[in-house]
Amino acid sequence: MPVPYTKLVIEHFKNPHNVGEIEDADVKVTEGSPACGDMITLYLKVDPQTQRIVDVKFKSYGCASNIATASIITDLVKGKTIEEAKKITWKDAAEALGGLPPVKVHCSVLAADALHSAVDLYLEKNGLVTEKEPTTLEKVYEKLSHVTNPETGIDIVKSRLIKSVNVGNGIITIKLNLASDFQFIDNIREEIQERLQYLWDIKEINILLEG
Repeated sequence: MPVPYTKLVIEHFKNPHNVGEIEDADVKVTEGSPACGDMITLYLKVDPQTQRIVDVKFKSYGCASNIATASIITDLVKGKTIEEAKKITWKDAAEALGGLPPVKVHCSVLAADALHSAVDLYLEKNGLVTEKEPTTLEKVYEKLSHVTNPETGIDIVKSRLIKSVNVGNGIITIKLNLASDFQFIDNIREEIQERLQYLWDIKEINILLEG
């Protein structure tokens, strides 16, 4: 049986808002993966004086709900301050679309996760994190779970590409089960650096290959 979408979901799917890239984006994050069926890349441009999101765009891979929820969440966040954006939830996105079938709720969760990852990265990048708790091993693994292996579309934690992680004295050392000639090693290194380098108490990130 076909999934019962609302008229608004269909409208945003057929004519999504804010599609594209921002060349000079303040932050860019990708959540999900083609291997899981849905993926969103979100770009934010923020006014440094007012902390308002002046532009937001997205690229999406996935079903109608994935595209529609990414479209609506970019509408919801545009013009909001970073603090206001932090409070937008997957329920807000789903309700703004008139509801989603239970089997498609994960799409609104993915869109909200992308937004919250972008907001967190912006705050870290600009030294605006107010609750400065020490970086833990769990925190590092959580951030690494958002780094995708382009070859499989699965994150490097689930795909067991991480041999070990050590955190101490402001230094993160990561050993990967990858060889130096792996075709996507530069992509993975770059994304690891992007996810971790703005943590307030981290001064150095070492990525070692042991494949």
